[in-house]
Amino acid sequence: MKIFHLFDLIVAADLLVGLGSSALHNCLQEQVKLQAQVWQLEHQLEQQQLKIQQLLQDKEIQLINRGDENNVIILGGKRQYADCAEIYNSGHKQSGFYKMKALKSPREFLAYCNMHDGGGWTVIQRRSDGSQNFSRVWADYKQGFGDFNSANGEYWLGNENLHYLTTQRSYILRIDLADFKGNCRYAQYKSFTVGDEKSSYLMNCGEYSGTAGDSLSGGFHPEETWWASHKGMKFSTFDKDNDNYEGNCAEEDKAGWWFNRCHAANLNGLYYKGPYTAMTDNGVVWYTWHGWWYSLKSVVMKIRPAEFEPNLV
Repeated sequence: MKIFHLFDLIVAADLLVGLGSSALHNCLQEQVKLQAQVWQLEHQLEQQQLKIQQLLQDKEIQLINRGDENNVIILGGKRQYADCAEIYNSGHKQSGFYKMKALKSPREFLAYCNMHDGGGWTVIQRRSDGSQNFSRVWADYKQGFGDFNSANGEYWLGNENLHYLTTQRSYILRIDLADFKGNCRYAQYKSFTVGDEKSSYLMNCGEYSGTAGDSLSGGFHPEETWWASHKGMKFSTFDKDNDNYEGNCAEEDKAGWWFNRCHAANLNGLYYKGPYTAMTDNGVVWYTWHGWWYSLKSVVMKIRPAEFEPNLV
């Protein structure tokens, strides 16, 4: 279209020359030259914007890979933020660890804020390399444990923190999964809640959507939910057995989790590298994607308010 437009202007200029209007011819020639310069500048600007976007993405990847102190972001002022969604909408768009304090929580805590995928995600669990031991006692899971400094570090945010976070408003849970062949899937649940310690941190979640299959609430087959659903289950650790199994799921599967009889999902299991063999299915498992005998490469569990609308200013 631009070439045709230039051609029309040149033809018009030539016609005017034939009519003896040299002044108008010169004016049109100058217009053609200026228009070409404008288009060239627009093209350069577009290329620069693409380059800036790529540089920002590269910077984010560098921060994730570095795992150094720059991943802990200290915000000035006296304001306390209830979650990463509030931090994002206050203008802080860099992913990293931030201090926050849920509305009824007695203390502040650090959590990683994922400011991509629409922004405002509070990461509550991460598995990435098997560097952390997730076969832990009740007290560890209550308070939280792991690497709260490295952007790619493994951690559990703490059941107390999960309780205070998920009871202050309605939250969506998103679980990002990756295998050792570079494939990625996700599972998303509405109305994710974790009860208090008196309820043994009972977990509930609502409607599923996604690409990984519904392993958390056992929705993959109605006849399997009696043993496979983790919805409405109490939290268990090897020193506090709250499952519906005659044995101890947490002890057998080497993890703290909302076990039933025992699991269709065990994202806190032992870190194997893909297919594995063991006495029990104790790997990092999401049954509806890779079954019981494949341990996933990475997992990120993150939450965001259901009513979240990103502030684009």
